[in-house]
Amino acid sequence: MTTPDISIKLAGIPMKNPVMVASGTFGYGPEYAPLVDLAKLGALVVKGISPEPWRGNPTPRTVEVASGLINAIGLQNPGAEGFLRDYLPFLRKFDVPVIVNIWGRTIEGYAAVAARLSQAEGIAALELNVSCPNIKEGSKSFGSNADMFKRVVAATRAVTKLPLIPKLAPDVFRIGEFARIAEAEGADALAITNSVPAMAIDIETRRPKLANVTGGLSGPAIRPIAVRLVWEAAKAVKIPIIGIGGIYSAADALEFFIAGASAVAVGTANFLEPTTALTVADGLRDYLARHKLGSIHELVGTLAC
Repeated sequence: MTTPDISIKLAGIPMKNPVMVASGTFGYGPEYAPLVDLAKLGALVVKGISPEPWRGNPTPRTVEVASGLINAIGLQNPGAEGFLRDYLPFLRKFDVPVIVNIWGRTIEGYAAVAARLSQAEGIAALELNVSCPNIKEGSKSFGSNADMFKRVVAATRAVTKLPLIPKLAPDVFRIGEFARIAEAEGADALAITNSVPAMAIDIETRRPKLANVTGGLSGPAIRPIAVRLVWEAAKAVKIPIIGIGGIYSAADALEFFIAGASAVAVGTANFLEPTTALTVADGLRDYLARHKLGSIHELVGTLAC
């Protein structure tokens, strides 16, 4: 039997396999290069980039909890110019699509960083992190306010020809509504989902375990939530979806494909085993062979219910 084909084309981007590494869990590439063959990844999504450098939150910024990790890094990053100068030249050495996660504190900030990065060679797509509060609009979150979300997607779409991938927030009542807005405003794909708002308390001191008090929960604990969100969004739109949330194995990833995702991203597992994405890709190929499927496309959206 011929080897199953797990290559895909996502939003026009050719990928060797449908398994990428999620933003915020793989640095900017050099951090993991001694441990992982970057060229074997489906795509590499770098840590979030803002228009200007940002120091992030005070420490402690991470805490382990049952079946997951809560982080409040605060989107620390070197800014657009720092990324282009210090990291993109390194990433260009590898035959792997580079997707840059971007964010801003205003709509103008999103547009500015998108426009600047779009001038550089070697960037395959932009992932839009909409979990940030808009400081001009009373700190309304771009990701949970439909009007704000529509405006930021439209503003970013207007300044870039790169594929645009909004990363949807998990704490919305109807994710299908946000998915449809993104599609209508010109998004090429969706990433679902971001970490789930959470907190942890030290019962001896009665103080938060994070300096920021709250953070984002990721890891196996959120996978069932993420799978449900992917399933709901896939019923609402025609653009492809990247499933994210607690993927530690091929079996975990397969749930997302069956629910309707066209690709997946490995996040928190990278901290435990940096080669998880490669292991997941191998496991997908084995599953397809075992079920006599010739392509990963034959699996997408095949949930029987």
